[in-house]
Amino acid sequence: MAVPNVLVMVAQAGAGLIETWFIGKLGTDALAGVALVFPVLMTMQMMSAGAMGGGIASAIARALGARRREDANALAVHALVLALAFSVLFTLGLLWWGAPLYRQMGGSGASLEAALTYSNWLFAGSVLIWLFNSLAAVVRGTGNMALPAVVTCGGLLVLVPLSPLLIFGWGPVPAYGIAGGAIAILVYYALGTLAFAFYLRSPASLLRLALGGVGLRWPLFRDILRVGLVATVSSLATNLTIGVTTALVGSNGPAAIAGYGTASRLEYLLVPLVFGLGAPLVAMVGTCIGAGQRERALRATWIGAAIAGLLCEAVGLAAALFPL
Repeated sequence: MAVPNVLVMVAQAGAGLIETWFIGKLGTDALAGVALVFPVLMTMQMMSAGAMGGGIASAIARALGARRREDANALAVHALVLALAFSVLFTLGLLWWGAPLYRQMGGSGASLEAALTYSNWLFAGSVLIWLFNSLAAVVRGTGNMALPAVVTCGGLLVLVPLSPLLIFGWGPVPAYGIAGGAIAILVYYALGTLAFAFYLRSPASLLRLALGGVGLRWPLFRDILRVGLVATVSSLATNLTIGVTTALVGSNGPAAIAGYGTASRLEYLLVPLVFGLGAPLVAMVGTCIGAGQRERALRATWIGAAIAGLLCEAVGLAAALFPL
């Protein structure tokens, strides 16, 4: 269950590095602008996919493991409500306070202008990112790891050529510059969201996403949030560290911000790597707990943690031995 997920997460991180390379062609200021936005974007990504996504997948897996099919169906709707609420917070927060935030992180002049252009486009469509990751978590909660892998890889096949097309333009397509990179990302998430929604409405899905006739209940929100909010602390700590360090580095100019921002993406490579293992692990552990098999759940947890540690150590050693 984990191998295809890990490969997909690594591929997704690799696509982010490729986009960074394309944006780097626009100059140091553009690269520095993206580096300023990146910790904030990753905070939202890690919250929606890892923290809250883990809470969603865990709650659905426990409901299915306990044979509470109606609750599992309702949890999918509750997940969408939470996704909409959190996306509004990110959109309003970054549109209103993006400029002072990026200025505090060391942005100024052209690099700050690039950061605001990229950020405003990206976070105006943050609802697409939240819906994509929440629906993917719903699917993973049913034990289906194949569909998120297929959707992600299929989306990357669109994103990789679309990003340079919108950044640099070609033929009748105008060059949008750094905004083109943000637009390409939103197109990727929009297509993926539609794919997950169609699947969850189809007979092939283990649960049924039905928006009508589902009353919102606090106990179901609590099932998601009691896992998701705790995991959010870890996401915030990681990205706050990167953000503060970016601000310290920013005193040395746009080139330093661009260099640190590019290098810090190596750490973010470890996040999807662990998430690739964690997503199926959440489904396995949640199902076992729902079925009352606590010893098996604990054994799966320790085995998964050991594998994640070994993989991260391998990446760290490779980066230390071959930094260039």
